[in-house]
Amino acid sequence: MRRPSSQEPSSLPVRTHRAAGSGRRRPIDYPRRGRKGVRRWLPSWRLLLGGLLLFVGSLCGLFAYAYAQVSIPDENAAARQEANVYYWADGSQMTAVGAVNRQIVPLSQIPASMRSAVVAAENASFYSDPGVSFTGELRAVVNMAKGEDVQGGSTITQQYVKNTYLSQDQTYTRKVKEFFISLKLSRTKSKDLILQGYLNSGWFGRQAYGIQAAAYAYYGIPAKDLDPSQAALLASTLKGAEDYDPSLGAANHARAVARWSWILDREVASGLMTSAERNTYRTFPEPKRESVATSMAGQIGYLVQVADAYITKRTGLADKDLARGGYRIHTTFEKDTVRRLEQAVNDVTAKGLDPKHRSTDRDVQVGAATIRPRDGAVLALYGGSDATRHFTDNADTSGVPAGSVFKPFALAALIDGERRERPIRWSVSSPPPAISDMQSALVTSAHAPFVQLGKSIGWVAIRNTAVDAGLLRGSMAPLEQTFPIGTSTPSAIRTADAYATFANKGRQNDPYSVTGMLRHGKPVGGLQHPHARAAFSAGVAVTIDKVLRSVAFQNGTQAIVPDSASVATGADDLTKSAWFVGYTKDRSTAITLFRNKPGQAQLLPLTGVGGADSLRGNIFPPRIWAHFMGHTGEFELNRTVSPGLVRAVQQR
Repeated sequence: MRRPSSQEPSSLPVRTHRAAGSGRRRPIDYPRRGRKGVRRWLPSWRLLLGGLLLFVGSLCGLFAYAYAQVSIPDENAAARQEANVYYWADGSQMTAVGAVNRQIVPLSQIPASMRSAVVAAENASFYSDPGVSFTGELRAVVNMAKGEDVQGGSTITQQYVKNTYLSQDQTYTRKVKEFFISLKLSRTKSKDLILQGYLNSGWFGRQAYGIQAAAYAYYGIPAKDLDPSQAALLASTLKGAEDYDPSLGAANHARAVARWSWILDREVASGLMTSAERNTYRTFPEPKRESVATSMAGQIGYLVQVADAYITKRTGLADKDLARGGYRIHTTFEKDTVRRLEQAVNDVTAKGLDPKHRSTDRDVQVGAATIRPRDGAVLALYGGSDATRHFTDNADTSGVPAGSVFKPFALAALIDGERRERPIRWSVSSPPPAISDMQSALVTSAHAPFVQLGKSIGWVAIRNTAVDAGLLRGSMAPLEQTFPIGTSTPSAIRTADAYATFANKGRQNDPYSVTGMLRHGKPVGGLQHPHARAAFSAGVAVTIDKVLRSVAFQNGTQAIVPDSASVATGADDLTKSAWFVGYTKDRSTAITLFRNKPGQAQLLPLTGVGGADSLRGNIFPPRIWAHFMGHTGEFELNRTVSPGLVRAVQQR
């Protein structure tokens, strides 16, 4: 039989595929050769498998490339930004100030119940997942394509990445970066650190970023003191405080209660809480109502101003340095003392002033400060009606003449000079004539004896004594005939501090308002309080103290505050201010009242303030002091003039 020629077509099946009309082999038999109809267009199982493997391989390659290309960026500056937190003397938080209300705390200061509530509500598989949810990502992408909300598809790790490393933009690019950064972060950071970061960066509403700020905003306590029920409510707000803050209407309240209950039940289902413990939390933990006032409202803004001024003076930090935030500032301010002083001012002025019907009662300002004599700590101050509306701090302002409350420094200068020549023997019943005259003049606010005193001992001696006691040299008036009767303009803080020197047996302490300061857990230097110094001898201080106690006895203040010393301005003080200073061994308080219009430096007259019987407004400062010290009844100063005062003055 003749063999077929190599040029003849073979009758055997051909396994290699050649393109139709050519002699080349086809790499893929598609459309399928030798098939007809629909079968020609149906791929073979080999083709399907190969295509699937190619697709999966391409995806893996693309995934590997994207994973390699995306790196973990630096944290956003906004995510690191914290508020400056100020604390009362007892350690409780006074306020947080800054563009971002955040206080970063370690996980050790976040209760386990708070962590459990967030994990149960947001991401039950948090401790076992790779940092991402593939089904959640797919759902988020689909929702994004539809223009719907993409929340709910992210793990805690992804939410932390979005808060800390990326923007809040809802774009495909941001979601891809979030996905890969989350994967990498889960391999480089522990779950506890990720959870700590999330709880410190999350938005809880009420201007609060992070759990510490949220705990204060909703319950007025630090995060470490949250109980499981409160924690469940705060975890609810992470879903959207605008919908779950219960104070924002009935609908919000209903949603918050439902989600709070659901979270507690989820904790049980997830093994994070026992059923018995769950049963103890059946009453919804109502948070305090959100205040419409800012963190600087009332007296807080004035307290912060005084603390900041002390910090910048002692540490070298500038205002721009403080503005970086992150400082923990512990102050000397006593919460209850500040509130009592504010209440005393408000009660007395509300009762005695009638600005709606008496024009002279308008534009009345009050400033006050309380100092602890033994060390100069500023315990309280009253700077004005509200730091967010009246910006000038009346407790720390200059330009208000001291009047008769300056006279004890002139008397101290006299006594100090005479002591150097001969010892002064003192008895309450029979004081030395010179002191007796001055004591009577202090009771009646008479000026002539002190004008004469200034001529006798010199104005420089009086000024130096006042400055040694604690008044600032810059607040001293020109040295002229009226200098001894109080033309100088010290602040209430400095006046209270200078009188504290009398109470402290001549040892002077500069006023201070900050006991310590931390940033990122490290102390800031320069805030060590200096030791007291001797302003004048203990004998001079004791003598002045006895004079002022006698004045307090005669004007009536010692009857309401035993063991107190005081002095006040009177109707004969022609300055445009009214003052009262009273002290005990534990606190020295100075109160001033004056009138001025916002933006104007000059003071307005006090004539007619409080009515015809107010002694040009001089009745108000002692009434405020009496109220502040615990006296709730009406208080009037005794203004009886000593019969022999005029003759004694003339004889000098």
